[in-house]
Amino acid sequence: MKHKKSTAARALAWMLPAALLLAGQARADAWSYAGWQDGADTRVKALALLQSLNATLLSNPSATRTLQQWCGEHQLAAEPRIRALRDAATRKPADADIRRQLQVGADEPIGYRRVQLACGERVLSEADNWYVPSRLTADMNRLLDTTDTPFGAAVKALNFSRRTESAKLLWSPLPQGWESRPLPTAESKRGLEIPEHVLQHRAVLYKDGNTPFSLVVETYRRDLFAFALNPKEAAK
Repeated sequence: MKHKKSTAARALAWMLPAALLLAGQARADAWSYAGWQDGADTRVKALALLQSLNATLLSNPSATRTLQQWCGEHQLAAEPRIRALRDAATRKPADADIRRQLQVGADEPIGYRRVQLACGERVLSEADNWYVPSRLTADMNRLLDTTDTPFGAAVKALNFSRRTESAKLLWSPLPQGWESRPLPTAESKRGLEIPEHVLQHRAVLYKDGNTPFSLVVETYRRDLFAFALNPKEAAK
């Protein structure tokens, strides 16, 4: 009996670092969707999904379009449409570093927008966006000031490009060095624990080739995985 307990304890200790990758993370909850039972196979699949999403976001100029495609492919809502839930109460003035990246002086007005991007009832990401109103059209500024239109959709006509400054995995389903050691087997049907925030990007948007007009920090949430994983397998 003691041997079984010590084996289980070692397996649990080996897996816990993945769920607690960052000390400042929000709490992790057991994921209740079908097919997400904790175990080696599920963790490998979760890592593949997370890395695939990260790569797609890095290779596309609009996070809004990427999330809308993800929402449709994984059937997160009856209508796969991304909407921005604007937080008009929060204000974060642009600091000297943001102004440097946007290539503006201390007196140039900087707009700020904080939104959550949702598909149906699921919030997929949160974004802090600092932008230069003088580099947008009047109609674009009106949309950003008075509606919940996603930023990427509002400025689509600029045919902008995106340069990622940093991309951080805030969660890894597998600990470092997992590929060189045996993977543990699940000892229960408990759902995989996923923290609230899983990925973060910081990027600058450019128009006309090399004119920066927006800096955005996007934090992606676990509701990206709110779907049945391999549903046919889960039904067995």
